[in-house]
Amino acid sequence: MSALNGIRVLDLTAYLLGPFATQILGDMGADIIKVESHEGDIVRGIGPTRSPGMGGIFQQNNRNKRSVVLDLKQPAGRDALLRLATTADVFVYNVRPAAMARLRLSYEALAAVNPGIVYVGAVGFGQDGPYAARPALDDLMQGMSGIAGLYARASGGEPRYVPMAMADRYTGTVLVNAILGALVHKLRTGQGQSLEVPMFESLVQGVLGDHLMGHSFDPPLGPPGYPRHLSPDRRPFRTLDGWLCAFLISDGQWRAVLERLGQPELMQDPRFASLQARTEHSREVYAWLDATFRTRTTGQWLALLGEADVPAGPLHTLESLLDDPHLNAVGFFQRLEHPTEGTLVTLRPPSRWSHTPPEVRRAPPRLGEHSSELLAEAGYSGAEIAELVASGVTLAPSHGGG
Repeated sequence: MSALNGIRVLDLTAYLLGPFATQILGDMGADIIKVESHEGDIVRGIGPTRSPGMGGIFQQNNRNKRSVVLDLKQPAGRDALLRLATTADVFVYNVRPAAMARLRLSYEALAAVNPGIVYVGAVGFGQDGPYAARPALDDLMQGMSGIAGLYARASGGEPRYVPMAMADRYTGTVLVNAILGALVHKLRTGQGQSLEVPMFESLVQGVLGDHLMGHSFDPPLGPPGYPRHLSPDRRPFRTLDGWLCAFLISDGQWRAVLERLGQPELMQDPRFASLQARTEHSREVYAWLDATFRTRTTGQWLALLGEADVPAGPLHTLESLLDDPHLNAVGFFQRLEHPTEGTLVTLRPPSRWSHTPPEVRRAPPRLGEHSSELLAEAGYSGAEIAELVASGVTLAPSHGGG
């Protein structure tokens, strides 16, 4: 029995934010019904693939799902979606609400067929503000939330984006939390509701949660910006033979390291004497660390810092991550046999549960792989499904789905 066994999610999301979130729910045991157009989720076409529409990024964000193709612009396609919605607990989308309105798939329309449904919109911006109608994707959100500008402020160089879909992933976890909270309410009361999870506000909460600093008070007690995070020297440290990642923060950690280096007197330096002092003098502190770490090898530092109970580790590359001894020991990389794609490498759910562990039960679906199955579950006869295929409302694998 999985944690979300019996929960059904009607998933109209594409790209990364929504699929990443619904995959987490699927790992927890929810039945995820991925509703796609005839073109499929655009991410199906990104990266190397053995078969059309089954690219690498799609593989990593769409396991534990069933795929049904529906042309929602056709009345019969909309009707099929509403029939599926009658047994759903959650309905989630990540297009602009105006598009949902054009399809006549508002909260009111879904609640009319299923009053207890949790209707969730992953949107770019809160819909009561002036940016409501704007499109939003990861790069834009990283820039507008201040993330890209933090690079420029810290380094004195140009703004840049984090080289991963960080805005999608971060907001995806916010989306999961919102859905789970609404599900708890639904299970307690039977009451559904409409939720809105905006990317912009979610990311700004994260950025300013670190950097509001003196502006946390009215009037402000200082400028915004966390000095340690904004130090140009906050980066991996060069050693005699490579690189090291380490983070000293508490007085106890500093004392332990300085004693092992034979420099305990440095704790009497007003720049190093306390956490507040080290925060205010981040530039000088990081300069000292940079010079010090260059004096020994990475292995020597890992041994010394381990004795001092300081968080430290090697600087990984994408390639070396695949060989990390810890990840391999905990079985993080799992192999899954796909009926058409061969052996797939998948990343197991990272959390550990004592009774209802998340697990990988289904391979990522081919486009429309489960159309006939899901429509039959919704009460359509074989003849009715064949008519939906013939009229272009749906797509079954035998009719080009892979």
